[in-house]
Amino acid sequence: MAQAKAAVIRSDLDIVIARTLARDTAKALGFGAIDQARIATAVSELARNIFLYAGSGSVTVREIEKSGRKGIEIVCEDQGPGIANLDLAMQDGFTTSRGMGMGLPGAKRLMDQFEVKTKEGEGTTITCSKWRA
Repeated sequence: MAQAKAAVIRSDLDIVIARTLARDTAKALGFGAIDQARIATAVSELARNIFLYAGSGSVTVREIEKSGRKGIEIVCEDQGPGIANLDLAMQDGFTTSRGMGMGLPGAKRLMDQFEVKTKEGEGTTITCSKWRA
């Protein structure tokens, strides 16, 4: 399996770097163009959340394999304030930034697995994955 690659998120440019890293990795793993776009869009949303709400963090992308199936796993981590109300944050249409972003529920829909671990005052880790068809 390939080595994990990470992007540090500290600026708008870093969001683009993380998105490109995810798309390029998905392409190298044999994902089709539509799934590449889904993965890149989810990563863009999650990286933007790191920048907006925590100020900095990281996005790590790696190949995964289970029962002969290949996939991609993305781990987005920050040491920000955490998500005060995760249930509310996972509802469609919820926003704290007056943005039109698709938020966490939109990113979740684009991936096959999606797990959020958050603790107020300590940060948030989101692990998501997509399996190749």
